[in-house]
Amino acid sequence: MPISTIAAVELPRLLDEGHTLIDVRAPAEYKSAHVDGANSTPLDSLNSDKFAHNGSEKPIYILCQTGKRARIAAEKLEKAGLKHPVVVEGGTLAAIEAGVPILRGRRTISIERQVRIAAGSLVFIGSMLGLFVSPGFFGIPAFIGAGLVFAGITDTCGMGMMLTKCPWNR
Repeated sequence: MPISTIAAVELPRLLDEGHTLIDVRAPAEYKSAHVDGANSTPLDSLNSDKFAHNGSEKPIYILCQTGKRARIAAEKLEKAGLKHPVVVEGGTLAAIEAGVPILRGRRTISIERQVRIAAGSLVFIGSMLGLFVSPGFFGIPAFIGAGLVFAGITDTCGMGMMLTKCPWNR
């Protein structure tokens, strides 16, 4: 059965009705800007059993930055037995565009941008070391390239998962 979705513009009404809204982004992303009323529940520490067996028949609404991580969380919750996981289409970005009340904190660099910075830096450094120090260093950009291909095929990013555990993203 496909995961249910809802438009971000519906969030204020849902929160007024007492529905649960979880934000599965990294803590630093959540702190920088989140929907007023959303609870931080990072995807990497999501306890699907807690939500699946809470005894409630009410749906749980899930959002992230754009919707990708929310869909992963919804699938995980559904596999654990939650009857009604609902993904907020477009995530926090769509909520901002829809005029949903947002609480803002210290701005951080998104995980996606951090991955691009880290991957680009490693490719550049590895290439320069390969050119000027030893050809063996060309293995670094080759490894990063293989990782990016794997991330594209599987829709999972090992570097992104590692970066969410870094202190500045907590």
